[in-house]
Amino acid sequence: MQTFKGTKIVNGIAIGKIKIYKAPVYDINEELISDVAGELDRFEAARVKVQEQQNALYDKEMAAGRKDTAGIFEAHAMMLDDEDLVDSCKELIGEMHTAEYAVREGFDAVAKQFSEMEDEYFRARSADVVDLKNSMLDVLLGNDTESLQGTEPSILVANDLAPSETVKLDKSLLLGLVTKLGSSNSHTAILARSMNWPTLIQCHNVSDDWDGKFAILDAYNSCLYIEPDQYLIDELSAKQAEDRAREAKLKELKGQPSVTKDGQTVRLYANIGGPKDIAAVLENDAEGVGLFRSEFVYLNSKTEPTEEEQFKAYKQVLEGLAPKLVIIRTCDIGADKTIDYMHLGKEDKNLPQPQGFLQEAVTCTAPGISIRQSRHHVPDDNQPLGSPGMQGDS
Repeated sequence: MQTFKGTKIVNGIAIGKIKIYKAPVYDINEELISDVAGELDRFEAARVKVQEQQNALYDKEMAAGRKDTAGIFEAHAMMLDDEDLVDSCKELIGEMHTAEYAVREGFDAVAKQFSEMEDEYFRARSADVVDLKNSMLDVLLGNDTESLQGTEPSILVANDLAPSETVKLDKSLLLGLVTKLGSSNSHTAILARSMNWPTLIQCHNVSDDWDGKFAILDAYNSCLYIEPDQYLIDELSAKQAEDRAREAKLKELKGQPSVTKDGQTVRLYANIGGPKDIAAVLENDAEGVGLFRSEFVYLNSKTEPTEEEQFKAYKQVLEGLAPKLVIIRTCDIGADKTIDYMHLGKEDKNLPQPQGFLQEAVTCTAPGISIRQSRHHVPDDNQPLGSPGMQGDS
C-alpha cells in the first residue's frame, strides 16, 4: 500500500479504480503561412464555436440550478469578445503565423499577466485563460475530448483540470477527483464544491503508473491510498456507508421545521460570501443568511467595486433568496483578508482584537469606502435588516 498526501477541497470517501486523465497534446505548426485571410477565417470560426460551447455550458449549469458555476462560463464567453485579446491574436496571424500559433501566444500572454498578480484570486484566473486557449486549440486541431474520461466509474486523477473539462465530466462515472496542481480559489475547485465530489488537489506525486490500480481517496484526512490493505478498505468502506446514510437522512429533513425535542424552534442560517453561494443556501434548505460577508465583494474585485456593482451583488442575493431573511455585514477587511487597493498595511492575525476593530480600521483609514458601502439601498420589499431601504451593520 502506498499513501500520498494532498490538499482537500471537498470531504468524502471515494473507493474504486484510478483513471489517469490525459489532456490532449497540442502540436502547433510554427511555420509561416501565406493565406492570412484563410487563417483569420479559421480563427474566427473557432472563436465563435468555443463561445457557443461556453454558452451551452452556462445553460447546462443554470438548468441544474448552479448559478455560481454558470457564471464561470458566462465570464469565459465574454472573455472571447475581449478586443485586446482578439486583436493580439489577429495581429500575429497578420504576421504570417498560423491560427494555432496566434492562439497559443496571445492567450499565454494574458495568462502570464494574471499569474504575476499579487492577489491569489486573480492569479487563479490564469487557469481560466489557459482553459479557453485549450478549447480554441481543440477546435482548431480537431481534438476528440469526449473519450478522455473512460467508460467505467473511477477516481479521476489529472495533472490539472480546467473548468470546461470539469463540467463536461460524466458525473455517473466520477467517484472522486485528484489533481497534481490547482488551488482552492480556482474555478475547478469551485465546481468540485458545487458538485460535492470528494476532491484532493496539490497531490504532487501523481504518476501515470497509477492508471487502473485500486485506490481509496480519503479527503477527510487529505490522503490517497494506492492498493490499500483489507483493513483500510473495510474501515473506510464503513465510513463511506455512514456518510451516505447521513446524507440520506438529512435529505429527508429538507422542508421540515428546525425544532428540538422539547419544542424549541432553532432557526438555521447560512454564512455566504456573495451571489455564488445562493445555490448552496437553497440546496441545503437554510432558512436565510445570518451573515453575508460583504468583504468578499471587495476581495473578488481588482479595484474598489462601484456602488452599482455592490448594489447588483446585494440585489442578486436578496432576489435569489426572497422571501428569506438576509443579514448583510459591512466589510471586515484586515489581518488575513488584505486588499491591495485599500493600502491598509499588514496586521498580525494572531493578535487578539476587539469585535468591530477591523471595520473601524477601514472606516478610519479609508472613510470613503464605509460611506459608499452604507449608502446602498435595496428594494423595500426585500429588506434584510435595519432602517427602511438600508443595509444592516454588524
